[in-house]
Amino acid sequence: MKRTFYLLITCYLISWQAFSSTLGEKPRSTPSQAVATEKASPTRALPRIAIAGLGIESSTFSPALTHEEAFHARFGTNVYTPYPFFKEGSPIRKRAVWVPTIVGKSLPGGAVTREAYESLVRKTLDSLKKNGPYDGLFFDIHGAMSVVGLDDPEGDFIARIREVIGKKTIISTSMDLHGNVSWRLAQHSDLITCYRMAPHEDALESKQRAVENLLTRIESGKGKPAYKAWIPVPILLPGEKTSTRIEPGKTIYSKVAPAAAQEGVIDAAIWIGYAWADEPRNHAVVMVTGDDKAKVSRTAEQLARTLWNARHDFVFVAPTATLQESLDKAIASQKHPFFISDSGDNPTAGGAGDVTWTLTEILARPEFKKENGPSLIYASIPGPDLVKKALEVGVGGKIDAYAGAQVDARFAPPVRLVGTVTAIEKGDVNAEVEVVVKVGSVNVIVTQKRKPYHKEKDFTRLGLNPRQSDIVVVKIGYLEPELYNMRADWLLAITPGGVDQNLERLPYKRINRPMYPFDKDMKDPDLSARLVPSSDQI
Repeated sequence: MKRTFYLLITCYLISWQAFSSTLGEKPRSTPSQAVATEKASPTRALPRIAIAGLGIESSTFSPALTHEEAFHARFGTNVYTPYPFFKEGSPIRKRAVWVPTIVGKSLPGGAVTREAYESLVRKTLDSLKKNGPYDGLFFDIHGAMSVVGLDDPEGDFIARIREVIGKKTIISTSMDLHGNVSWRLAQHSDLITCYRMAPHEDALESKQRAVENLLTRIESGKGKPAYKAWIPVPILLPGEKTSTRIEPGKTIYSKVAPAAAQEGVIDAAIWIGYAWADEPRNHAVVMVTGDDKAKVSRTAEQLARTLWNARHDFVFVAPTATLQESLDKAIASQKHPFFISDSGDNPTAGGAGDVTWTLTEILARPEFKKENGPSLIYASIPGPDLVKKALEVGVGGKIDAYAGAQVDARFAPPVRLVGTVTAIEKGDVNAEVEVVVKVGSVNVIVTQKRKPYHKEKDFTRLGLNPRQSDIVVVKIGYLEPELYNMRADWLLAITPGGVDQNLERLPYKRINRPMYPFDKDMKDPDLSARLVPSSDQI
């Protein structure tokens, strides 16, 4: 009797399983998947994935401070805007229930105030608490944020996120190759990647890779990688020496994609690190993630050794000179436009952007005193008081006012500009109001707020044609693609500022030593792979 009963039950279960399969019944979902299914599809349980992140390069050698409004934080659905792969109806949007919290990106600058950092972090955590649970989180950061009174802000941020979302949620971290990867950031990140090009022409591609890696691991059920290899490489070099346009960076970074494509490897990355902050985490790092322990470890060690062995081969992406030498060569040259990088106060690397030393030296040169001298565009210098006066006198009006050195006056005082206003442009989201003041043969772009100039339209909207100018001086390091393609010749001037390219004259006190190039004869470091514990073990 009992045996007959068990046979009946078994037959019933088999019949029900067969019937269910014809209906396409899916396995029972997790609680978070059940919520996602309600919102997405009655037949497929989609993962719930949050989006969060803060990004900035902050120089600790600049007196500038960065406040919350500089991050232009995006909330809710506005978070999708910078990511084309997240547009409505895109394949990636359909693969998950996305929960955007806060993403903030700031123009590089000085250290972030503690108040600004805590406010942005608190808003992120509050949103995550409100909208959980999550199967994954896309963590979009730069990796070179400095915060007043706090080491390793990104490590602190991700650790606090973990406290809210728990250990099981898979975090995929996307970074700039000029970011810093501390042990804490590596431990809390399950998947991690960074750009493979400098200039960063693959930025969106890299972010999409981080998202697709996350989706693949969730959809496949493989979850977190079994192994994460982390290797610190004691090198600290500026991006202007490690560009992937030239050797050895070009060859070193060409090895990353093939390394990541190996069976058993999920991703591979090399971070050059951020040179203008004085913290123990500031140095190069190699990381490889995957499920094959031997391949993950071996690949990380090979990449780290390749980087270390090439340390003596890194050179500036352009010929370098003093400012005086740069101007002498540009004035004598028959190649136009001749670009000069005012590299020490580069706002795209963390400079204050208002150091007047270079502009002061240019205006003192006799060649530029008359209107028929060599034409030169200087981009740019902040001067809100001058901008106000320019608005009063209008285009064609005469002006006598000061600009610059309100934040960083260590190298020169505010510069006096006596000339004619030739253009006024309102409405730029970064600079707000921009004016051009003609002083002799120099067209000085003065902005209400600091602004980098790296596209042709940045000039043409002000009535300036950089292609027809004899000389163009820009506050930048390596030229961004449009300027690079426009140049007839180029020199990188070693000028003073918060992102001085001559690292050895900056007052480092807290970086780990020995460190190349500060300790040129240091012994070879231990470049063996260090396996990072899974975030489950935190």
